[in-house]
Amino acid sequence: MITRLVLIIVALIATALLITFIVGLAISISNGFAGFWGGLPFWIIIIIVLSMAIYDFWDECVRKK
Repeated sequence: MITRLVLIIVALIATALLITFIVGLAISISNGFAGFWGGLPFWIIIIIVLSMAIYDFWDECVRKK
């Protein structure tokens, strides 16, 4: 069984890597061919998806049940 502290650390690292990858992808799309207005729908989608990922991290690891 994984201890609570190890679970929080591993989930925090995984969430940080996910955020870094997705935001970097969005920046490259917005700076590249699509431009700001072409990348705006993707930014809206990633804000929603990343907020769900952060909520899931909080719900599964941080919140005491």
